[in-house]
Amino acid sequence: MRNRTIAAVICAMALSTAASVLAQDSGAATYKSKCAMCHGADGLGATPAGKAMKAIPFNSPDLVKATDADLVSATKNGKGKMPAYAGKLSDAQITEVVSYIRTLQK
Repeated sequence: MRNRTIAAVICAMALSTAASVLAQDSGAATYKSKCAMCHGADGLGATPAGKAMKAIPFNSPDLVKATDADLVSATKNGKGKMPAYAGKLSDAQITEVVSYIRTLQK
């Protein structure tokens, strides 16, 4: 019985790690297809479109201290010159992109 419990715990840990990695991979793919053209692969906004739209770098203090909910809201509803992505991306995709953006801030 104890071996089954240990196996179940190990399996649950592996599945949660795999789900996290898959979400990050999915977030990266969505970011590359929808966001990188303005925000750049590195999130610094140094692309021609990013410069024209005055994209704020993701490592700016204001964006680093913004909550995930703030970033989700800005993505869904748009902010400044950034268009709204509600209806273009699912809630799950937006959450995954925000998680990926956090990796660019490190």
